[in-house]
Amino acid sequence: MIPLADAPLRPADLPSRADPSRWPLLQRLRRQPQLDVEPWLQAIESGALRPEADLLSALAGHWGDDVPLRLLRWWAIQPRLDPQLPPLVGIRRDPQLAAWLHEQLQGDPVDQAASRPAELLGALLPLLGHQREGRAWPLLQAWVLGAVPSALRRAALEGIAVGLPAWPRPALRRCLLQLAVDLDPLVAGPAVDLLARLPGCRRQLVPLSRRALDGAVAQRLQRRLAATPAQPLLLLVHGRSGGGLPAELVSLAAELERRRRAPVVLQALTASSPPDAAALLAGGLPLTLVPLLLLPGGHVRHDVPAIAAHWRRQLPVRRLPFLGAWPCWQQALGREIKALQHGSGAVPGQPLLLHHPLAGALAERYLACLEQITGGRAVATAYSDAGPEEPPLSFAAPALPLVLAANRLTDRLGHSIGRPLLQRPTLRAVLLELLEALP
Repeated sequence: MIPLADAPLRPADLPSRADPSRWPLLQRLRRQPQLDVEPWLQAIESGALRPEADLLSALAGHWGDDVPLRLLRWWAIQPRLDPQLPPLVGIRRDPQLAAWLHEQLQGDPVDQAASRPAELLGALLPLLGHQREGRAWPLLQAWVLGAVPSALRRAALEGIAVGLPAWPRPALRRCLLQLAVDLDPLVAGPAVDLLARLPGCRRQLVPLSRRALDGAVAQRLQRRLAATPAQPLLLLVHGRSGGGLPAELVSLAAELERRRRAPVVLQALTASSPPDAAALLAGGLPLTLVPLLLLPGGHVRHDVPAIAAHWRRQLPVRRLPFLGAWPCWQQALGREIKALQHGSGAVPGQPLLLHHPLAGALAERYLACLEQITGGRAVATAYSDAGPEEPPLSFAAPALPLVLAANRLTDRLGHSIGRPLLQRPTLRAVLLELLEALP
């Protein structure tokens, strides 16, 4: 029987779930201008009322910030844990609730999993993520990577998912990449989904596609890649006199276009006019401009901004730093130099990095940094020279020209220096992988 409209509602008035009068009473309970929730909470804590979803939903608009923590504390000591209650009451962000969750879940996950109910831990881990506090990241990471039951790892991954914007991005990417190759596909699959939600996700998903993955996870990855189409690329290169394009660069662009399934266009700095824009405009996507230049010379400081401004008059443009500033590329150069020093037929001595002469403090700082990273010695070499400025060094040590493709420097000194960088299989493969993974 439904109580009179003006009579105060009491816990004893609530019908069972099978009674059709329950819904109108709960609606009335929800619309009460003022409701003392204390009797209802006491009825739940004493066992007189079950904390069912419809009842908690009706009460939630009336209780204060302290009630979710109170209900969770009560729930955590029950002999039988109802998994439905925590997500109903515990997703509100509150400092005291966050502190309690942190206290409950801190410590070694393996010890916790062995000594505490799995139902308790599995319910609290997602709630910790809902709080979106930066200090929760180490805890969730320890749980998701720990040697604990799969259900608890998945619960921790759910916590990571619901708090995704709050976590430190580099650590988050590393963790998800590790999870994406996990032996448990129920962990690996959601990790791939989370990687796909991060900005610039192709940088992680494309290299991941070259890893050995569970079949279902690999299919999931391909679906995510298909849902993030690659933007057209404009590769800005130096080029030959008159705008000619070396064969190495033409081959690179063709292979890259095949891999990305998106237009890749070369623009030479020496060309008299920009390339045809039809292919770049066709897909309606923003353009990524990539200066494939190795040194911070005048082209990088003056020509690249002007070219970017030209293309921005036609479509949105995202301009990347020049290639020589990319840490991954610098590290690859360092590995190539080590190979020159220690490979078969290696010539003793510190390898040389032959480059076009540069002026200014910026160039000096860049070259000093490049020497430190790669282990080579930068030597300015004008294209018209017969050799490096210090001829004895050019013959006493291996030399690596800082040019992607054959040019006047390699034409003149080809007998005494190494091949251009794109004629070196390892460096070409590195550059292809870096460019393929761009958004």
